[in-house]
Amino acid sequence: MNLDYLLKSEPYGLDKAQKSTFFDEYFHQLTNYHYYHCMEYQKMIDGIGFKVDEKYKYSDIPFLPVRLFKIFDLYSTPREEIIKTMTSSGTTGQTVSKIFLDKETALNQSKVLAKIVASYLGQKRSPMLIIDSESVLKDRNMFSARGAGILGFSIFGSKRLYALDENMELKTDEVMRFIKENNDTQIFIFGFTFMIFQHFVKELQRQNINYDLSNAVLMHGGGWKKLVSESISSREFRDLLYQTCSIRSVHDYYGMVEQTGSINIECQYGYLHAPIFSDIIIRRPADFSEAEIGERGIVQTVSVLPKSYPGHSLLTEDEGVLIGEDDCKCGRLGKYFNILGRLKNAEIRGCSDTYAEKL
Repeated sequence: MNLDYLLKSEPYGLDKAQKSTFFDEYFHQLTNYHYYHCMEYQKMIDGIGFKVDEKYKYSDIPFLPVRLFKIFDLYSTPREEIIKTMTSSGTTGQTVSKIFLDKETALNQSKVLAKIVASYLGQKRSPMLIIDSESVLKDRNMFSARGAGILGFSIFGSKRLYALDENMELKTDEVMRFIKENNDTQIFIFGFTFMIFQHFVKELQRQNINYDLSNAVLMHGGGWKKLVSESISSREFRDLLYQTCSIRSVHDYYGMVEQTGSINIECQYGYLHAPIFSDIIIRRPADFSEAEIGERGIVQTVSVLPKSYPGHSLLTEDEGVLIGEDDCKCGRLGKYFNILGRLKNAEIRGCSDTYAEKL
């Protein structure tokens, strides 16, 4: 089986046994590929004494600390075949991660993102309201994970309106017209968590405006640090959205530029779900052994997509907890989990958090 097999499958259609069988074989091949095509990766693997030619389970693949992409230029494809270099979000003065993409990897990222999001939005593209300023795409200094996120999700919009002007002020009249023009169809709203809270929800409250977006689906992501500091929980965030604009369908997502495309979207019961293209493993901080269901630990992410760079198995700087596998009430197969926040002393990272820090 190869990646084409997954691309033809439903994004949440493999149970634990099926996924493990595929992942064990696929990640053995992918780890070998990176070992023989990325000298820096090979040195790291040799340094820990891991034997890539021996058979192993995908959960035993060595993981790279995600911060290594801030330190080294890691790629497994000829330099002349790199068509795009993605960078992570970061506050002023921070070193950013650099992710090198060739045509095949970039294309597969787009295909997978489309399959995952379509399972929530449907196959038909919807009018799209973006809670951001269009200037984020024009300013190359701002174009990193934030700009890439907007562009990536924009493929699901049939017509698009940026809700904020270049001064990050809400364009209240234009947004109202957009809502009225599309009141007979589903509207797709996208933005980063803190920006939705700061420039949309709080502004509607300040101006005492109530939009009717009961026909909308909102997806948001990029960090909770600032909202937690303001004592705003996920439940309260959802309540505020309903109070100000009647939105019921709200989905957080968890992802990172180092594994673009492999996003984990929140279901209606409040759990993030790993699709068939990726998985999460919770590691105990004391010895990095695999934690049990319900046990807090460090989040490791694996993804089938990174081929142009060795980002297929990463140890994040996030803390999470596995809730269960194959038995969520929403009906999606695979692991479902919660992210509890950043590890203590980890750098500010999420798009929302880095923006909030600058603000």
